[in-house]
Amino acid sequence: MVWAIGDIQGCFGAFQTLLQKIQFDPRYDTLWLAGDVVNRGDGSLETLEYLYSIKDAVHMVLGNHDITLIAAYYGIKKSNPTIDPILQSPRAEELIEWLRSQKFLHTDFKLGYCMAHAGISPEFDLGMAMEYAKRIESKLQSADAPTWLKRMFKEGSDRFDRNASSEDIDRYIISSFTRMRYCYKDRRLDFKQKGAPTEAVRAKGMKPWFECENRKEIELKIVFGHWSTLGFYENEHVLALDTGCLWGGQLTAARLDLSKPRIVQYDCQGCMKPGED
Repeated sequence: MVWAIGDIQGCFGAFQTLLQKIQFDPRYDTLWLAGDVVNRGDGSLETLEYLYSIKDAVHMVLGNHDITLIAAYYGIKKSNPTIDPILQSPRAEELIEWLRSQKFLHTDFKLGYCMAHAGISPEFDLGMAMEYAKRIESKLQSADAPTWLKRMFKEGSDRFDRNASSEDIDRYIISSFTRMRYCYKDRRLDFKQKGAPTEAVRAKGMKPWFECENRKEIELKIVFGHWSTLGFYENEHVLALDTGCLWGGQLTAARLDLSKPRIVQYDCQGCMKPGED
């Protein structure tokens, strides 16, 4: 069986309960993780240690909180109480090196799915997305990763420009894979609006990135997380799995190796209240 799970964000207890509910067995099953496996939840270290222990059964893409953890390890970003245990662990280097080796885009043509934490930019077709994901993966995995990553936290462009500097192109790529939610009619991305796609938001000219006019065709169905206020959402093109476990919503799993995804959810207690972000 192949199961995809939305943002865990360190909610280790809920994660384990959901795995029991779907009877996940790493000896036989495969787990797709849509990113943001750590931060905010009080079990971030336990989550990372468990995933490392079953790494041969895991396909994971990096989310913005996973990138922040790597940056904190390098001293680029401040730590916080939920990721301190990871950074203080005697296994910190081992865990961060494994995290650093993960993808920004995972594809499976046999299953008919691909996965990226926030989705795929309306500017990219699948070939471009695969190429650009590999581009930033190689830089994150290089010996120069700390220097490169520090530059990625500077203000980036909201529009893809092939003629921009290499650094600006990298910023757009990593931001689109890990932080986007909305786009404008001209395919500019908005990285600030976090709420649900209400009529008031649409009146400002913003639509969810997957509704963008003239979005380039992606021949695989896109699994993504990152957007708890959107919640579970599925159409023929996308499958959104961040259902706000951290905020007392659900942790959601979708079985992908079926003609139609089977959805299983666990009602979470929540580690934080909305507004505490």
